[in-house]
Amino acid sequence: MKELVICNSENKKVICLIEDEELVEKYEEDESDKSIEGNIYIGKVQNVISGLQSAFVNIGEKRNAFIHVKDILPKVDITKNEILEKKSISDLIKSGDPLIVEVKKEAVDKKGPRLSTHISLTSRFIVFMPNADFITVSQKIENEEEKERLKEIVRKYLSKDNGAIIRTVAEGKSEEELKNDILRTINKWKSIQNTPVDKIPQKIYDKGGVLKKTIVDLVDNKLDKIVLEDENDFNNIKQCLEEIDAKIEIEIDKDILNKYSLSKQIKATESNKVWLRNGGFITIDKTEALVAIDVNSGKFIGKKDVEETITKVNLEAAKEISKQLRLRDISGIIIIDFIDMQEDKNKQAVINEIVKNSKKDRSKVQVEEFTKLNLMEITRKHINSKKF
Repeated sequence: MKELVICNSENKKVICLIEDEELVEKYEEDESDKSIEGNIYIGKVQNVISGLQSAFVNIGEKRNAFIHVKDILPKVDITKNEILEKKSISDLIKSGDPLIVEVKKEAVDKKGPRLSTHISLTSRFIVFMPNADFITVSQKIENEEEKERLKEIVRKYLSKDNGAIIRTVAEGKSEEELKNDILRTINKWKSIQNTPVDKIPQKIYDKGGVLKKTIVDLVDNKLDKIVLEDENDFNNIKQCLEEIDAKIEIEIDKDILNKYSLSKQIKATESNKVWLRNGGFITIDKTEALVAIDVNSGKFIGKKDVEETITKVNLEAAKEISKQLRLRDISGIIIIDFIDMQEDKNKQAVINEIVKNSKKDRSKVQVEEFTKLNLMEITRKHINSKKF
């Protein structure tokens, strides 16, 4: 059973994905500080920094946003190794120019949001990209015949000079389903283009924040139902489902936090220390540059040789670390200090365990080999979270 649970805590919405009574993903959205990632603006170029090939753009939010020249030049198809043309940013934009941009990355610490002129609209089955002339398919779709079938359908209904990334959930969908989704998305883009602009800067499209993005991403991921703690959310959720033509059962349960010990599971995510079933534990600490995870044997002693004991702790830790990366939406560079193992076969077993469990993650996780210092490096893209 897979349920999306939406509950409220102070001024925040807590969005939880529950699989077989276990909390596997959790996101928070502050009602007074909603995510702006994915929003589209007509911004005003404030100043161009030629030496850095970048500029600052006023989009009407708390901070000026940042844009690099590569996000202004025409988008290239990386699957064909196309090379980005070289051009000075001062030849492309000047201070005072209006610029249609999308927020690609939230503001972090003292850094403003990251922008791009490469607009993308994520729908149920595709990521629609105006003014891009290529169509690619999610790498998670491996069947070559299915890839070609999907490309042909999308190409058939996309308007000229527009591109798309075909999402994993499109696999196996009928032409009619794909057609309806594509046409809805094209109409949405036309509506955005025709938005009346009476001032600059101005927001011309609101993606809907973390909640809407999560629903769109999960409706085709074997989601059984959506459970609401507050009945006031019902109409918003229903409207969101209607926009993408999805039919998911919506249930209201004011006591949902007590079900599955959900309140306790949520609270556990606030601690940087996580106990393992065998008595060991991991600690998770965020620095400005990366996230450091340390594995400790704790109370686990083992009954045989030291190498076997250490390997058991590390294997259990690898499984738990994969779970915590997904649960806490940890992103960026992650360095894991496993307990030192001597045998290469045991190190490989730990790598395999991380890779296997990372397949449950909706985000892309890249696992590297152990370094000479016996550290493992992982990179992961965030899904929704503005922190960690």
